[in-house]
Amino acid sequence: MGPGWRAPSAALVGGSVALFGALRRAALAVPRPAAVRSRPGRAWRWRNLLVSFAHSVLAGLLWHSPELLSDIQDGYSVSGHLLVCFSSGYFIHDSLDIIFNHQSRSSWEYLVHHTMAISAFVSLIITGRFLVAAMLLLLVEVSNIFLTVRMLLKMSNVPSPALYEANKYVNLVMYFAFRLAPQAYLTWYFLRYVEVQGQGAFLTANLLLLDAMILMYFSRLLRSDFFPSLRKGSAGRDVDGEKFLID
Repeated sequence: MGPGWRAPSAALVGGSVALFGALRRAALAVPRPAAVRSRPGRAWRWRNLLVSFAHSVLAGLLWHSPELLSDIQDGYSVSGHLLVCFSSGYFIHDSLDIIFNHQSRSSWEYLVHHTMAISAFVSLIITGRFLVAAMLLLLVEVSNIFLTVRMLLKMSNVPSPALYEANKYVNLVMYFAFRLAPQAYLTWYFLRYVEVQGQGAFLTANLLLLDAMILMYFSRLLRSDFFPSLRKGSAGRDVDGEKFLID
């Protein structure tokens, strides 16, 4: 499959949306912890996080062709194309899940993130350029595995603090290795080598906005898990139904 927006690409994205819809329904059968069952407002959030976890794991399994990292602008591989279509479908599904379940107000940060990701991914599928940049950004899904586990553990009120503590430190390492480092490298690359016009300007603007969001989430994570005395106001509070990237 060559680069460009073709019927197979649209079918792949649509198939991904359908797959995550099926996973969402399957998540209804997963037993919920007592802490979730006792607070009905958490039911949607629990199910949504399970689907997010599935996406992170599956995206990690689809990630191949590290040799392409030497050609960020024009590198291409079928596995990379599949990964971008697959994740585009997830972002579309998750956006619809948030909207149709009336969670837009509490999950607006996710909607902003997903809108940025979908528009960027569609542009690179259409042009066939910067596919490798998207693959590099999707390394974040490795970090998301541990971030999602963290949120599930908090919602579950797991009685073993050792499990949460262990994941807390692994999550911090993964955040650096698979979220902050790739993001910093791509930002440096785009500012140094990519033309600031057309698609290059659009993707650079997206990248810089994502930088700000990631640093904000990192600040929340540090305050919540390592410096709880610095938490202010409602930052990090656990409110039924809310879906924060960091809470």
